[in-house]
Amino acid sequence: MATLPPESILPRTAAAPDSVAAHATLEADWLALHQQVGELARLARIAAEPELTAGSLGRLLVSARPWQINLLAQGIEDVAAMLGSGMAALATLSRRGQDTAAPALALWREFHAARGAMLAALSAEETA
Repeated sequence: MATLPPESILPRTAAAPDSVAAHATLEADWLALHQQVGELARLARIAAEPELTAGSLGRLLVSARPWQINLLAQGIEDVAAMLGSGMAALATLSRRGQDTAAPALALWREFHAARGAMLAALSAEETA
């Protein structure tokens, strides 16, 4: 476990922009992921999760440190890439008339774990 706070070991270029526009962009990207996951839930034949509001993420962003915002931004990019390729593969299966439930459920579980990690990073408290 690291004993130094992340700010002291990250390069200076890792500073996240602390602006309302940057937060709004992250919130929009977050909601876009969840809209895509709604379709994924349908393919997995599971109930879609309740709608998440951007405000719930916004409350976490207000108190987040730059390194946490950077981790969230990178996580959103990574998950979007994962979902993009996964949804393309599921679309291929669907066009072929094959069952999408099992692979869609596996992709949904990966998303769920990644989302949990991103939220945990945002709410992580530093220990001195």
